[in-house]
Amino acid sequence: MDLDGTLLDTQGRLPAENVRAIAEADARGIEVVVVTGRRFPSAQKIASELTCDVHLIATNGAVIKSSNGETHYRRLLPVATARQVLEATPEYRSSAAVIFDRPLSNQVIFERVDWDNPFSGPYLRRSREQVAEIAPLTACLDGEDPLEILFLGECGDMRRAMRSLETLPIAPQYTLALTEYEARNLSMLDVLNEGVTKGSALAEWARRRGIARHEVMAIGDNWNDREMLEFAGLPVVMENAVPQLKSLGWKVTLSNDACGVADAIRTCVLNADGPDRSKEGER
Repeated sequence: MDLDGTLLDTQGRLPAENVRAIAEADARGIEVVVVTGRRFPSAQKIASELTCDVHLIATNGAVIKSSNGETHYRRLLPVATARQVLEATPEYRSSAAVIFDRPLSNQVIFERVDWDNPFSGPYLRRSREQVAEIAPLTACLDGEDPLEILFLGECGDMRRAMRSLETLPIAPQYTLALTEYEARNLSMLDVLNEGVTKGSALAEWARRRGIARHEVMAIGDNWNDREMLEFAGLPVVMENAVPQLKSLGWKVTLSNDACGVADAIRTCVLNADGPDRSKEGER
């Protein structure tokens, strides 16, 4: 399941009803995976509020880790590609950050941080101790491959940035993941290694666990959840999802403020008869 807009309510809180439903699923032997665009430290903090052990797929599929931080899978963005992306997008430099898979400080590098920015300020203040400034931003690319390049800003600006990145000659070298919250006019555009998505990481996790895709239920609400939903045998979309996801014919659960995750777990899993083995090999 995704976090923001899915497991968490609009205020970013973890509803108790979702926690209870996840615990009930865990007690039935169902494995629980958090799949998020957030960095691992942020996802880990939320996962710690659950009453069962979970796996975490973070940074839109770039890493798979256990709840205690052990890395099981990692696909970094080659430093040469990251440099080319930054050099090709100078008009978006003030919105750009380089994200590294590091402990504690210097995980998120900006050229300059505007802590009071109405769009990015609240997001950055939650991780103040992990954020640093380096100018020019390309100077932080000193040999270590980052997890991603992140562009953070207003929805319109990030859509234009995405169109620009899609047309670059180096576009086959990376994957773009867009997350939009139109009500807040906040958008995040992730530039990841080629082939990295929530869906590809979930497929890798399922392969390692010996779980067939028809036995997987995925729940999401945003553009960056699409590949994950397409992989799952049972894709479930939140009522508050971007309209295009709800138009694809997948099951729609309640909104994140109405504990849609709990409703989906109870309706599709706990009250179901179990996976239909006749569907193995489909999707």
